[in-house]
Amino acid sequence: MSTKNITLELKSEVDDLLNAYAQCIDDDELESWPDFFTDKCLYRIIPRENHEVGHPVSVIWCDSRGMLEDRIIALRHANVYQVQWYRHLLSNPRILKVEDGNIHVQSNYAVFKTCNDGESTVYNVGRYVDIIVRDKGVLKFKERSAIFDTHKITTLMVIPI
Repeated sequence: MSTKNITLELKSEVDDLLNAYAQCIDDDELESWPDFFTDKCLYRIIPRENHEVGHPVSVIWCDSRGMLEDRIIALRHANVYQVQWYRHLLSNPRILKVEDGNIHVQSNYAVFKTCNDGESTVYNVGRYVDIIVRDKGVLKFKERSAIFDTHKITTLMVIPI
């Protein structure tokens, strides 16, 4: 499908999905985070350098909704980390193509982190490359790659990007 045939309704639905996803993380409603994905999915956070040369090595790699759920359970009950809150800024969401029920989307993100000392810093910057599908009438991520430009991650990455 050409991008000329993409409707405003579809663009609005995609924008709503991207914004609801970020708000879920920013509002610390992480138990709902796996609901944004299909059962068989791919979620990864990968350095730009690895992505560009085709190396699959990622900071986080989950290839099923069950793995996403396990990640949140571990985050809540097993991991020990400094209290931190995220705020996402999203920009330039663009539907690149719609093909065979797959909606290919790219957008930019910047994530700010605030710790319990009240200081806010830029935590991670990059782009999302997504494949979104309609699952029982609802848009969900079949694949979500957070491809980050940031060379230095200042703390343990526990919360999804």
